[in-house]
Amino acid sequence: MDEVTVEGKKYIALTGEIGNLPLIVVKAKKGYIACSYIDKETAEKVGDIAAFVSGVKNLDDVKKAKIRCATTWAEDLGIREGMSVKKALELMDAEEK
Repeated sequence: MDEVTVEGKKYIALTGEIGNLPLIVVKAKKGYIACSYIDKETAEKVGDIAAFVSGVKNLDDVKKAKIRCATTWAEDLGIREGMSVKKALELMDAEEK
């Protein structure tokens, strides 16, 4: 496990070389941002709060990426296609109202 800092906030990052691109997941309190190796359909079936990015090769790329798609549960938090990863992580870390 690694750690990644996004706008001063630290998150747990899982990275691994598994094929032509690395597997990358950044974990927030309520959910995660993942590269396209993680399947949205499966995340949806199991009720994960998850958002997905594509075309990333490292954690710096993830920090600069835009959300490509999200599960229904992530959308319920306000996460939308085209949103910055920073904003999506903030929403996944927000306290319940």
